Amino acid sequence: MNNVDDARPQQIAAAPPRPIRIGPRLFEWGSRTFVMGIVNVTPDSFSGDGLLATVAGQRGAQVEAAVIQARGMVEEGADIIDVGGESTRPGHEPVAQGEEAARVIPVIAAIHAALPEVPISVDTSKPAVADAAIAAGASLINDVWGVSTDDTMARLAAARGVPMVVMHNRTEARYLDFAAELMDDLRAAVERAVSAGVPREKLIVDPGFGFGKTPEHNLAVMRELPGLRRLGQPILLGTSRKSTIGRVLGGLPVEDRLEGTLATTALGIAAGVDIIRVHDVRANVRAALVADAICRGDRR
Repeated sequence: MNNVDDARPQQIAAAPPRPIRIGPRLFEWGSRTFVMGIVNVTPDSFSGDGLLATVAGQRGAQVEAAVIQARGMVEEGADIIDVGGESTRPGHEPVAQGEEAARVIPVIAAIHAALPEVPISVDTSKPAVADAAIAAGASLINDVWGVSTDDTMARLAAARGVPMVVMHNRTEARYLDFAAELMDDLRAAVERAVSAGVPREKLIVDPGFGFGKTPEHNLAVMRELPGLRRLGQPILLGTSRKSTIGRVLGGLPVEDRLEGTLATTALGIAAGVDIIRVHDVRANVRAALVADAICRGDRR
């Protein structure tokens, strides 16, 4: 008969990746799950929370609203604030580099001034926007095209000395062996970034739930999370409010997908995820506290 220890998730018991300093904070992986709160400075976010759509008026009002949102997320337990200025939902309108910068740079600067102790990540695939964001106070690059063969973003991260999230993505959801190709793409992206000068310990991987995948692939991502531990990098998971969750729940709209998101949060933590990227911070922090207590032991 198996004892209790044998039943615990083996990927949690494995040695965690080396700690990463992100801005003012040192993140010690394996101690607990960290929470990244999403601030969308867009008019067309799939999740319905884009500040350019919800806050009327001039940029100043939108920047102020972003700071209030970020402050609230930190009070609810967010460890990192992720700021993005271009929607990545299916069918989104591409945003010119200048417009994206105009959206996110003032917001990042204002959040950094208001919350200097909180790490900020910039969600962008444009190196020039990432560079300006770092100058404004961002300390992590979150690139949804991290598996691209273009290493310009990685070279920027190396030059600026900041960590980088390498996310899996494809222009088309076509795979011969999904699990193997997911792993191979991420491994190749990590090695490409290391070759570009980014220290291995400064790389975080994201399996890209909802990006270049069918709903069936997205569910497979959740099943494949334990295998991603073999990459030896911290894992970020972003499932919050996504359409696959709505589909599983019978077509529920964005505003009704919290419970489904919390299920993926708990399952992701059981599989060894290190960061969860979410819109609803308080609820996910609470779910993470319970999941951590079960899977890792309460180390707070």
